[in-house]
Amino acid sequence: MHETPDPAEPSAEESLSALGPRLRAARHGRNWTLEELAERAGMSPSTLSRLESGKRQATLELLLPLTRLLGVSLDDLLAPTARDPRVRRAAIRKRGRTIAPLTREESATRAFKITFHPDAPQGDPRVHEGQEWLYVLSGRLRLTLGERETVLEPGEAAEFTTTIPHLMRAEGDRPAEVISIFNASGERMHVTGAE
Repeated sequence: MHETPDPAEPSAEESLSALGPRLRAARHGRNWTLEELAERAGMSPSTLSRLESGKRQATLELLLPLTRLLGVSLDDLLAPTARDPRVRRAAIRKRGRTIAPLTREESATRAFKITFHPDAPQGDPRVHEGQEWLYVLSGRLRLTLGERETVLEPGEAAEFTTTIPHLMRAEGDRPAEVISIFNASGERMHVTGAE
């Protein structure tokens, strides 16, 4: 019996043609130049450029180091365009915070729901490149920016340059839930680098 392919499913050629743009998007999500990623992966920038533009055939030998460095899977690069839009990344708890990712790892902008628990240990202000935006969902959040301290209530937002030493913690005896948006550098500092 002959099966008719589902017209909603992309062909192998369509999946392969999407690989280059997805590879480029994942690299941009890490804020790496073509040269930076090529050097880290041990390949020439021209090889990587040809992979991203679809002018070079993708092989496992070329793709595996790239997927490891970019934190994506081969399925992410070859997945159909109409993939499940839901973000399925596990929340982590570090240093008195519960951090739930709201965007895919390869996204250029990173969004998180962060719960600051009132029993969190007192940390030190942090500094990194970029901008940060946050919105308080519930509880009260104490934001320290340099020498200035501000207590944010539910429904209030803040935006600041992250080159200013900054620290956030729950104010009072209730957790503070916050939506926070920052770039890859901010994620490394607040999420990956959290001890």
